[in-house]
Formats: sequence, structure tokens, C-alpha cells
Amino acid sequence: MSGLSIDKLSMRFDLPNGGSVQALKDVSLDLKAGELMSVLGPSGCGKTTLLNIVAGFLAPTDGVMKLNDKQISGPDADRGMVFQQGALFEWMSVRDNVGFGPSMKGTPAAEKAQIVDHLLNVVGLQDFKEKAVYELSGGMQQRVALARCLANDPDVILMDEPLGALDALTREKMQGLVLKLWKETGKTIILITHSVEEALLLGERLIVMAPRPGRIHKEYHLPFAEMGVDADLREVKKHPDFAVKREEILEMIWDMEEEIMGRTEESA
Repeated sequence: MSGLSIDKLSMRFDLPNGGSVQALKDVSLDLKAGELMSVLGPSGCGKTTLLNIVAGFLAPTDGVMKLNDKQISGPDADRGMVFQQGALFEWMSVRDNVGFGPSMKGTPAAEKAQIVDHLLNVVGLQDFKEKAVYELSGGMQQRVALARCLANDPDVILMDEPLGALDALTREKMQGLVLKLWKETGKTIILITHSVEEALLLGERLIVMAPRPGRIHKEYHLPFAEMGVDADLREVKKHPDFAVKREEILEMIWDMEEEIMGRTEESA
């Protein structure tokens, strides 16, 4: 597997009044198979737009994307998406939600049952497989969403603020689960987040995007995701380098936010 290649990706949205918004400009990066990358940036910098283009939901204005040397031209089972809200079928059981993708592929019943049982064990929901989704807590619903995504066996998992709506304790547990799944499955993961701490914990690569037009401002290669696989995440946060990087990135994004506010005031 050669991974994901993005070359000079740009996205412009044309407005009804004849104007336009340049959401992304000349974004280029290469992500090797099995890498875990987090993406940070101020509001409106194009993080979600980038993810939606990689997912195939949007067609870029310019640029080329390839996954395993095959050009991306639309949605495909080789890329799975986990949203901030699970986007689950609430009237279905946990088991039927996780098995939905294999069912659509025509996977034999016995094989599908084996896949579902394995993934529910991995995410700790084997005892809840007959429950309806609406009976579950927010954290448990996100576990179902992760299992459902994995059931399709995508090469790349795209996560758009998947833990943003969770309380602090549940969020920390889910961060640990993401690291566990990353290490055990070997999947390539791109995770969008507004939390600097989360980006540091979950990104062996971390991209900071600059304000509109969205572009890569700085990239970090970090040890904390690897450390967090077998360690208490609270202990990882106590690492002196973690605090240094957190303050550096917070100041970077704060400066960008102030720049955006300055532009807004000038145009008012």
C-alpha cells in the first residue's frame, strides 16, 4: 500500500452574487499507509472541507488526490467516515448498525456475524449488541460508529470531530480506544479536531492549517500517540515536551484567530 497522496489541492466556492470563497489553496501532503494524522486550525480554515474532498463528497477546483496510486474521484469503500454525531440508524440494533456495510456488500450471514462480533468485542460493546442505538450513551454511540466504519474494512478512516460532543472522561476513554484501534488495525487515520491536547495525543503527525485560504502552516512529527498506546494518557500529558508543544501551538492558533478578527473588523 502506498498511502494517500494530495497534490496542490485547491477548493473555491462560487457564490450566487458572483463572488467566490477560496477555502483551500495548494494543499499538498503524502500520508503513508498506517499513519495517524491530526489536523488543527482556526475556525474556517478548511479542515472539514479538506476531509470532505478526501472522502469524495466534494470535487476540488484544482489538484489531484490518489489513494494507493488510484485517483480519487468520488466516495468509495476504501475511505470510511466517522462524524461528530454518529449518523447511525437509531431504529436498528447495535449489531445491525455494525453489520450494515457487510450486508450491502452481500457478505454471507455467517461471515458478517463473525465480523460484527469481533468488532463489538474490540470496542467493548458485545453485551449491548441487541440494544437499539437510542438506548446508548453518546460515547457508546461513537463506539458503534467506529465499529461500523471498520466493518467496511476501509484503507483510510476519516474522523471529523468524532469526540467533540463527549464529556471529558468519556472523551479521554475514546481517545485511548482510537489509539488502540489504530495500532491493532494498521489503518491510516486523519482526524480533525479543535482540541490542541487531542491533536497532540492522537497525531503522530500533526498539521496546523492557516486561515482562509486554507493551507498547511506547520507540520509536526510527534511521539505522543505511540506513547499513548500502552500508557495512561494523563501520564503522557505530563511529559515536558507535551506542555511545550501545546503552548507553542495554542499561541500559533491564537495569533491566527486575532488575525481573522482583525480582518473582520477592517471589513465591517
